[in-house]
Amino acid sequence: MTQNSPLDLLVLHSVRIKGYADTPAIAHRFDLDPGQTLEALRDAEARGWVTHTGFADLQGWSLTEAGRAENERRLAAELASVGAADEVRAVYREFLPLNARLQKACTDWQLRPASGDPLAANDHSDPAWDAAVLDELGAIDRALAPLADRLDDVLLRFCGYDARFSAALRRARAGDGGWIDRTDIDSCHRVWFELHEDLIATLGLDRNAEP
Repeated sequence: MTQNSPLDLLVLHSVRIKGYADTPAIAHRFDLDPGQTLEALRDAEARGWVTHTGFADLQGWSLTEAGRAENERRLAAELASVGAADEVRAVYREFLPLNARLQKACTDWQLRPASGDPLAANDHSDPAWDAAVLDELGAIDRALAPLADRLDDVLLRFCGYDARFSAALRRARAGDGGWIDRTDIDSCHRVWFELHEDLIATLGLDRNAEP
């Protein structure tokens, strides 16, 4: 049976996945109560696992190194408790080729090589080029669905990545290309980044050590 995660772990993990976010955003990630989320964040701050900082008009929470280690320790224990480490590793192996395709698709959305300028910005004046990127994202979307189903069967906190990716892609196809690669909205790129971070955190891997 799919298992849910305790609130304090979800709060800590939300900070890991978001990277830097305010309390409402952290609560929203796993549909948590904002008041309980703030209490958990303050408790984690007292333990030295998170820190709250501000830059100009931005304020948010981020993990400390101790918090990152604690998050990975708790995730590993949770994964062991449901006996699904091998399944998540198998999903991750299938995720990696899709990750390479997603990165290329986002690059192709941002750049369209021209004669003498291989790094020319994509001005979106070539409908065929953009359509090919959207087609590739559609193929990635379809390939993600069965992987997401397998993760959903392991832990409830994995639920929703495929639906969020599909929703962003629909918006992009409707004409707003920002839903492909913007980082300040729930774009295809943002959803994918969070899924990637979720997987490597759960498995205790180093993103920089990937092939």
